[in-house]
Amino acid sequence: MKTHMNPDTLFKSPAFSQAVVVEGPARTIYVGGQNAVTASGEVVGDNVLDQTRQVLRNIQAALDAAGATFADLVSLTIAVVEGHSLEDGYGAFAEVADPSAEPPAITVLVVSSLAHPGFLVEMSAIAVR
Repeated sequence: MKTHMNPDTLFKSPAFSQAVVVEGPARTIYVGGQNAVTASGEVVGDNVLDQTRQVLRNIQAALDAAGATFADLVSLTIAVVEGHSLEDGYGAFAEVADPSAEPPAITVLVVSSLAHPGFLVEMSAIAVR
């Protein structure tokens, strides 16, 4: 159903796949942009690590509701506010990712701001079951 593509002509990374091909009958889950906000609307954290952890909890909640897991991710888009390090965010992802699963295709954007002045990170995801 899912084939992770990392052709020899492209850089190989353990953190992401260059492309993911989905074939056959499948259910696709699109998770809209998630920020570091709790279910009650509280913004969590004032740094990339804490905010990324909350964003990933939110993505996990959406995946759970759809019967999916992080191992089902095929694409992840990450936006981080300019001037903030991505390294902490990658560490938070490593805390929840299944090391035996193929990593998703990832796009990272550095932006001047997000929808709320307290947001430092936003992620959207696509998963296939």
